[in-house]
Amino acid sequence: MSTKKSPSLFRQGIASEVKLFFLALLCVVLIIVDANWSFLEPVRRLSSTLMYPFQRIALWPKDVVNSVYDWSKFVTQTEEQIRHTESARIENARLNMRAMQMETENVQLRRLLGVRETVDVPSVAVEVLYTPAHPSKESIVLNKGSIDGIEPGMPVIAEGGIVGQIRRVTPKTSEAALVTDDKTSVPALLKRNGIRVLVFGSGQPGQIEVRYLSLDVDIKVGDELVSSGIGGYYPAGLMIGEITSIETNSAQGFVRAIVEPSAHPDRHRHFLVLLHTPIEEIDETALLED
Repeated sequence: MSTKKSPSLFRQGIASEVKLFFLALLCVVLIIVDANWSFLEPVRRLSSTLMYPFQRIALWPKDVVNSVYDWSKFVTQTEEQIRHTESARIENARLNMRAMQMETENVQLRRLLGVRETVDVPSVAVEVLYTPAHPSKESIVLNKGSIDGIEPGMPVIAEGGIVGQIRRVTPKTSEAALVTDDKTSVPALLKRNGIRVLVFGSGQPGQIEVRYLSLDVDIKVGDELVSSGIGGYYPAGLMIGEITSIETNSAQGFVRAIVEPSAHPDRHRHFLVLLHTPIEEIDETALLED
């Protein structure tokens, strides 16, 4: 006799709804028990311990991204701080240099005012605009011209003495040939003994010379030269320079003296242009007494 099974539709057992109800009730009971007596705390600890490595692995990409972002932000901020610090340092250095330059210029201007009081000739203060790029000429371009009364031939002086002579003039600028220019000459006296000489530019910066002196001339290293006033362009008594060496050419029968100019136009920006030099008899005795 065969055994017949009941169709699944008529199977006996606990209904799904009942199972769900009891499971839900069990969950509620467990929640209440755990809330009051921490019944499931060991289970939670164990599960947390077992899951921690997997949590770290899952969070590793995020940690890497955050670390890279923080490092990049730190580098950017550091570079910006370095730039700001360097800019501030450069600006402070520039301001300090400018302050020193202004102080130097103020000192020179005060000295020029003192020179103006000692020279009985009208003058105008000028400032160097630039130095022309002439390989064979020693000159400077000044910021004042004919509208300020400047004319060719007028002398340019500084607190140290003669700087040069106005060569060309425009309404608002003028060009001065320095005493070192090889086309420049200044009638002079040896301050020690009154010997008249003529000082020429050598064409080299920082050097002028006295040429064609006789072999028996009374001249020595350290002698100072001043303008004689002969010719009317330069007032008498202005410092020209000091003899630094003497060269004797016995074969040709003359002596040449190398002179260091007393004025240094490469070190200053402000000078005086003497607007008028009257031509008159020069008292050489008074020059020697000075």
